[in-house]
Amino acid sequence: MQGSDTIRTLKGVGDAVATLYKRLGIETIADLVCYFPRSYDDYSIITQVAKLRPGPVTIQATISRAAGRYVRRGMHITEAIASDATGSMRLVWFNQPYRASAIKAGKQYFVSGNFELSHQRFAIMSPSLELVSDLPLNTARIVPVYRETKGLTSRQVRSAMAQVLPFISTLSETLPDWVVQEQKLLSYSDALRKLHFPETIHDLKRARERLGFDEVFELVLASLLNKYEIMAEHAPAVPFIESVAKGFVGHLPFTLTDAQRRAIWQIYLDMQREHPMNRLVEGDVGSGKTVVAAMAAVMVLQQGHQVAFMAPTEILARQHAETLTTLLEPLGLASQVGLLVGGMKKVQKDRAREAIKDGRIRFIVGTQALIQEAVDIHELELIIIDEQHRFGVEQRKLLMAKAGHMPHVLNLTATPIPRSLALTLYGELDVSILDSKPVGRQPVITEICAPTSRQTVYKKIKQELEAGRQMFVVTPLIADSDSLEIVSAEAMYKQMKDRDFKGYAVGLLHGKMKPAEKNQVMEQFLAHSLDILVSTTVIEVGVDVPNASVMLVEGADRFGLAQIHQLRGRIGRGSYPGYCYLMMNDARAPSARLRALERTNDGFKLAELDLELRGPGAIYGLQQHGQLDLRIATLADVPLITRARKTAQEFIDKHENIARYPELSKRVKRLRAVTNLN
Repeated sequence: MQGSDTIRTLKGVGDAVATLYKRLGIETIADLVCYFPRSYDDYSIITQVAKLRPGPVTIQATISRAAGRYVRRGMHITEAIASDATGSMRLVWFNQPYRASAIKAGKQYFVSGNFELSHQRFAIMSPSLELVSDLPLNTARIVPVYRETKGLTSRQVRSAMAQVLPFISTLSETLPDWVVQEQKLLSYSDALRKLHFPETIHDLKRARERLGFDEVFELVLASLLNKYEIMAEHAPAVPFIESVAKGFVGHLPFTLTDAQRRAIWQIYLDMQREHPMNRLVEGDVGSGKTVVAAMAAVMVLQQGHQVAFMAPTEILARQHAETLTTLLEPLGLASQVGLLVGGMKKVQKDRAREAIKDGRIRFIVGTQALIQEAVDIHELELIIIDEQHRFGVEQRKLLMAKAGHMPHVLNLTATPIPRSLALTLYGELDVSILDSKPVGRQPVITEICAPTSRQTVYKKIKQELEAGRQMFVVTPLIADSDSLEIVSAEAMYKQMKDRDFKGYAVGLLHGKMKPAEKNQVMEQFLAHSLDILVSTTVIEVGVDVPNASVMLVEGADRFGLAQIHQLRGRIGRGSYPGYCYLMMNDARAPSARLRALERTNDGFKLAELDLELRGPGAIYGLQQHGQLDLRIATLADVPLITRARKTAQEFIDKHENIARYPELSKRVKRLRAVTNLN
């Protein structure tokens, strides 16, 4: 048997069943072996009938008096009696008429199922049966449960897995021997065997440890190899000029925080070197990342080079352009800031491209329009990418290719990244953390609200609106859904405009609107032509409306912690406190996730909790997170990640040739493409 053999070579897998396996991504023997269980039922302890207690049980018994009958509405019931030396027990199956004839009277069976009360009598309900043997598949052991598809059950997968056990024992080691020994890991083949056929909980724990280590080790190794590849590139050094830095700080209308000072010094040190900076500035909402980026850019601009600042949306790009122009005006550099976004007219774009090409515009702010071939940024020395996880790998490469060499790269994110993610997915990046907020940032008071309190909440909101403030209303859906009982943006807009907030100016913003329409609505809200903006999460990142002091989040339990934290960062940005109301869909008690939002405004604590509860996608909205293929490991397991990272660094320090390990090499190559932020 070979890993490349089709699944059809197995007994019981014909063309029709092979088609079902294909739905699960299983076409070969190798695919099957790497199809990991999603959970386990522990039926490993055999109990005497007289000692049975409610819950999952296994008995070893002789079965007799098996008979079936039809009851009301066509329901079929099969009943049998299972006996051992201590007593007898009733077995019950529903709609399995074949059961009675399949049972061999007088034979010893393993019987596993749930022991519970049924019609005033205890019975084992819908049990699995197997003749007693040394290798039971569905009873009398820790039974793996696999993800199923219609027509293909876990029982069938277990039967197929038993047939490939001899193949599993032939699998070669994927890691260097020294790694396996140093980390006290099971061999690769032993881990796979114990994952599918664990004899004890300890076996299962050891198998998951080995395979989880593999996943994280491969991910971290891919990230570190990317980092060293970038470090090997040449980038023109940008010398630190003290007078430039002092000149910028001297014109600021506020004092930099210690965290901002620390971050900008790290950036300046990076840019002085002759290999590319690849730094991530990570700061909670309102921590002052834009000022740090501007200060980095000034050092490059004052030495005659160009800077590109790429934002994920036109609204945010326009806002950044205005903010950066204001920051650079006292230095006489405002005229060098230019905007290039898809929503501009052709004549405006042509004019901007020409000014970029001849160097009149040296600080280019834009969206993906910056990576079009028609844009010539030949003096590009620094790329700043805001909310960099929203761009694909290829898009970032296209932007950097315009420099003709590897430029310095500064990534910004307002999404607090848990330490475990920083150690794995962002291992190639140097990280600066802005963990304090500028003086004057107002607190945001968060309150969870039941639907029955809606009118009371509306009364509080109207007090803010009457005081001249504005409000965001965020919903998870654009339009009403037949399957979800959640108010949509369109329905909420109509309801507020025509009934609950009649007399106030209400606007609507969502992702399906054309860019020009979105810009127009946002500009109206910024100008206070609108009192209320009903929106989807399109306003999650970056939009700055200092006069907005209220946010109402509808269907709050549909959002992740980090996402709601991002949303409420849109308020309290001026001189007024912010009020964030989290409206529940029903009167059920709020989850621990939502309660955490009431207790803290610390985005880092919330991100750690969201990672633990919902996984990396909930925190980062990362498109690639599904490709990371972490089926065993969890990114919340910091001790495992720390071990794997140390070992991956040791692998590089030992100058190991990854080509010696073909399976490892194949996986790492794929992960380098997924994790590469360049």
